Amino acid sequence: MSLYSWVNDRIDLDSGIKFATKKQVPVFYGTVWYYLGGVSLFLFALQVVTGILLLLYYQPGATTAFESVRFIVSKVEFGWLIREVHAWSANLFILFIFLHMFTVFFAKAYRKPRELTWYSGFLLLALSLFFGFSGYLLPWNELAFFATKVGTDIAGAVPVVGDFLLRLLRAGDEVNSATLSRFYGIHVAILPAIFTVLLGIHLAFVQMQGMSVPPELENIDPSKRKTMAFFPNFALRDLFVWLIVLNVIALLAVIFPWELGHKADALAAAPAGIRPEWYFMFMFQTLKLIPAHVWFIEGELFGVLLFAVGGMIWFFVPLFDKSANEGKRSRLWKWFGIGIIVYMIILTVWGYLV
Repeated sequence: MSLYSWVNDRIDLDSGIKFATKKQVPVFYGTVWYYLGGVSLFLFALQVVTGILLLLYYQPGATTAFESVRFIVSKVEFGWLIREVHAWSANLFILFIFLHMFTVFFAKAYRKPRELTWYSGFLLLALSLFFGFSGYLLPWNELAFFATKVGTDIAGAVPVVGDFLLRLLRAGDEVNSATLSRFYGIHVAILPAIFTVLLGIHLAFVQMQGMSVPPELENIDPSKRKTMAFFPNFALRDLFVWLIVLNVIALLAVIFPWELGHKADALAAAPAGIRPEWYFMFMFQTLKLIPAHVWFIEGELFGVLLFAVGGMIWFFVPLFDKSANEGKRSRLWKWFGIGIIVYMIILTVWGYLV
């Protein structure tokens, strides 16, 4: 008896293959955007694998974190490569989730009956940003230390619950060893557990509802649409894209390594040029541009409220965009999405140039 037959008798592989073969992927001018979700999934898997390998040597704590990371990159065989792959795949992970989200937005793939897919995807993006924020502190270098201080200060500006959020994140009033321990637990245990469950739900929605097509193609007779089998046609193409992304990460790891910098010192002055990661830069730069007071509201609080309202509007787009449910494109929401992209790019570039 072959290994396949042995496994098939126990978990019925034939049914899974039959389902994958029967599933069809629409082929049209925008099919290439379907690969963004798969790339995001691949990068998350890469994060999990490299993260587990780093955990074998990483030691959380104000006196051990920085030294353990330095040991990983200087003494552990291929430790530098694992850390670089983890860092670069984390940044690309967030980039591809942003690209995937905007692709879904412009394809109107949030329209009925896919609202829940959009909502779960938005929550996955929020968790991904929190992944980046919590992981940034773990090397315990001075840039991460002061950037985390600024980030948690912004959380403390949230109305009503700000003080609670600040203490919850910092595990006290200041960024210290307790903060590092808390971020470590959030990053390696709490967030992965929540993200994995939510990701499973998101993928289940995609499997049950199938892949969406733009509104202008929805009224075409399904029998006349051009399609390809998910397995093996689309799956092999997806795998090929994953290999390309993996090679890009390897090149970035070798050519543009992430500097460890200096160990964090709470008593030292903040170094010049403190700034968040690129995916928070547009928010950071916006808060810098807002005056100290807007009417009777403090500038920082006004900025936080502005982003909260913007996030809620984006989350509930499926409810607001009535035209999408009728198979039409709304010019208002089209330019709203374009405006968001232009705003994020301009403020991010501005933040790095100033």
